[in-house]
Amino acid sequence: MNLHDFYYDLPEELIAQDPLEDRSSSRLLLLNKKSGEVEHHIFKEIIDYLHPGDCLVINNTKVIPARLIGNKVGTDAKIEVLLLKRGEDNVWETLVKPGKKARPGARISFGDGLLVGEVLEVVEDGNRLIRFEYDGIFEEILDQLGQMPLPPYITHQLQDKTRYQTVYAKHDGSAAAPTAGLHFTPELLEAIQKKGVNIAHVTLHVGLGTFRPVKVENILEHHMHSEFYMVEEDQAKLINETKEKGGRVIAVGTTSCRTLESATGEDGILKAGSGWTDIFIYPGYHFKLIDCLITNFHLPESTLMMLVSALAGREQIMAAYEEAVKEKYRFFSFGDAMFITQDLLKSC
Repeated sequence: MNLHDFYYDLPEELIAQDPLEDRSSSRLLLLNKKSGEVEHHIFKEIIDYLHPGDCLVINNTKVIPARLIGNKVGTDAKIEVLLLKRGEDNVWETLVKPGKKARPGARISFGDGLLVGEVLEVVEDGNRLIRFEYDGIFEEILDQLGQMPLPPYITHQLQDKTRYQTVYAKHDGSAAAPTAGLHFTPELLEAIQKKGVNIAHVTLHVGLGTFRPVKVENILEHHMHSEFYMVEEDQAKLINETKEKGGRVIAVGTTSCRTLESATGEDGILKAGSGWTDIFIYPGYHFKLIDCLITNFHLPESTLMMLVSALAGREQIMAAYEEAVKEKYRFFSFGDAMFITQDLLKSC
């Protein structure tokens, strides 16, 4: 299976630069994963396609202001550090630009010394392990000095940090938002629950591995980076009971999907627990748990394009994306959404 099989042409003006004022007013493309049929809606109308007894599974990870701008100590050289993965003893795996200024032993000062990092070593993909020194509480210092790590295709300044968080964000740890969840408002979630739809939560701290470009032509040679996930006992029980009673498990976002598929056995039973997953889902994958997926529109030739193609079929996904481009949908993190489902019939 070749990388170019997942390419589509996207006009630059369709890349959403800013979030909509009303989260739930984005557009929604419904895709029937069996027939390939599509319908066009507003996101808040998704409630019409959710049935009592279904279970929405959301990822309640919280994005940290992981982008730090500092100076190499003793010089005027600017260095950008993106926090990726927290280790022990205040050591983080980071992405550093420019890397040539951050060799082992280099010290970087942020906020006039409020936070200081020392580069310990260079690891896989050129990432740096940095040990941080500070007085006080790290999270408070990070909130003061850090910026939201917006993707490079977003060039506008984000005025409100909360707009790159879901309304249900809870557990700090992500370097990127689970963007499919950005469309939900508290009011929409309340209305969905009142309809008899369960809402379960899992946690997957989103790293950059999910978004790294695939650099091999044969996608089977691509290696996914690992991300930390957690499924609580009561949530696993709720999701398993949904399946037992004939309800649909609907993953909100590829991160929820990857969590569920990672923690589910071949018997189709979701197991509570936590760990690291590097699951790579591409066409030919047999889904063990999820039935439907709410997701945003993804970058061409990305692992996320491969995941949605595994669920709905590559040809149907590519045709749906062509339709979305023709209809001028907004793409990527602050863009519109797609609901991959079995049918397009509204519930009563």
